[in-house]
Amino acid sequence: MFDSLSKRLEGAFKTLKGQGRISEINVAETVKEIRRALLDADVNYKIAKTFTDKVKEEALGQNVLTSVSPGQLFTKIVNDELTQLLGGETEGLKLSGNPSVILIAGLQGSGKTTFSGKLANHFKSKGQKPLLAACDVYRPAAINQLQVLGEQIGVDVYAEIENKNPVEIAKKAIAEAKRLGNPIVIVDTAGRLSIDQAMMDEIAAVKTAIQPNEILLVVDAMTGQDAVTTAENFNNVLDITGVVLSKLDGDTRGGAALSIKSVVQRPIKFVSHGEKMEALDVFHPDRMASRILGMGDIVSLVEKAQDNFDEVEAARLRKKMAKNKFDLDDFLNQLQQIKKMGNIKDLMGMIPGVGNKIKDLDVDNESFKGIEAIIQSMTMQERTNPELLNGNRKSRVAKGSGSSVQDVNKLLKQFQDMRKMMKAMNKMNMGKMMGGNK
Repeated sequence: MFDSLSKRLEGAFKTLKGQGRISEINVAETVKEIRRALLDADVNYKIAKTFTDKVKEEALGQNVLTSVSPGQLFTKIVNDELTQLLGGETEGLKLSGNPSVILIAGLQGSGKTTFSGKLANHFKSKGQKPLLAACDVYRPAAINQLQVLGEQIGVDVYAEIENKNPVEIAKKAIAEAKRLGNPIVIVDTAGRLSIDQAMMDEIAAVKTAIQPNEILLVVDAMTGQDAVTTAENFNNVLDITGVVLSKLDGDTRGGAALSIKSVVQRPIKFVSHGEKMEALDVFHPDRMASRILGMGDIVSLVEKAQDNFDEVEAARLRKKMAKNKFDLDDFLNQLQQIKKMGNIKDLMGMIPGVGNKIKDLDVDNESFKGIEAIIQSMTMQERTNPELLNGNRKSRVAKGSGSSVQDVNKLLKQFQDMRKMMKAMNKMNMGKMMGGNK
C-alpha cells in the first residue's frame, strides 16, 4: 500500500540531498514535487495545497542544526504534517452500556460484512465475547456469509431468515445479547450499489432504534476520492463516529486515507487488509506516516509478534537452541507462527529502510509453501535428525513434496547454516557468562 506515493516522496526529498541549508528555492522545488505526488495519489487538491503550504511555512521557519541535514529536517517536518493529516492521535472505540452496540455501515462491496467478522475476532482475541447481528436482509447470502464467518471464529450470530425488518432484528439481537451476557453487539447492515434515499432512511431508523455507541463506516480504500464522497454522504445522515479503510492491501494510491479526516472530520479507526480474520489493525496516524515515508513501523511489527507469541513454546525453543537441538520440526512451527502475523511483504515493509526496496519483490506467504511441503514430506525421525536424509530418502521427500532433490539439498544447507550460527551464538553467550563469573 502507498508504494507509489512513498516512491514519489522519496524522490522529492532528493532535491535537498547534499544541500548545506534550507532555502526558499530548494524548499519550493521539493514542495512542488510533494504536491504532485499527493495529487497523483488522488488526494483532494485543496487538501494537497493546504498540506504543502504548511510544510513550506514550517521548513522556512527552521534553522538546520549542524547535526541534522536539510533532508533529514524536511523529512521530519513532512512526517509531522502527514501524521496530523491522517488524524494526529490514535482514536480507539468508545464503548459503554450493557451491551455496547457498534453499527457497521457502508456500500455493497466495501468489505462491510468481512470487517464485521474481523472486528468480532478482534474482540474475541482480547477475551471478550461479542454477538454478531445479521441485519443485511437484501443481499443474497449475506446472512449466510456472516454465519460462516461467525462459525469460523467461534462467535455467535443472531439472524432471522424470514424477517425482512432490520430494525426489529437489531433490537432483538441486543435483547439476546443481554440474555446471553454478550458485552458487545456488532450490527452488520445492508449496503447498496450506490447512495440512495431508501437506504439512508432505513439505516437512520436502525440507528434511532438501537442508539449505538459507535457508528463505523467501511469504505473501499481503492476507490480514492469516491470513498471520501461516500463518507461525507453517510456522515450527513448518521453522524458517524469513525471510518474503516478496507482493501488497503490492494492497488490503493492512498487518496482516501490522506483526505478523509480533513473532509469528514472523523477519525480512521481501523484498516482492513486481506481476507483472513486476523488481517485487521487499529489505525495509528503516526505509524502510517512513518511507513509512507519509508521509515518503517517497528512498534506495530513488535505488537504483531507479541500477539502471536507463545511463552511456553518460546521457553521450549530456548532450551532446545541452548543444547543445539533445534530441528526441522521446530523450524516448520516457527514458519507457521510467522505466517499468522500477516502478509510477509507487509511485515518486511515495517522494517525501517526496507519500504520501497521490496516494492517489486515477489514475496508473500505462498513463498513458504515449498519449504513446508518438503519438511512435511519427511518422517518425524528425519525432521528430528536431518542427518538421516541420504540419497534415497531425499528422492522420496522430493517426490512427495513436488520438488527436486536440489530443492531439498538447498533447504538442508540453509538449515545447517542456521544451526551453526545458533551454536556459535550459544558459545558466545556462555563465554560472556563465564567471564562475568570471574
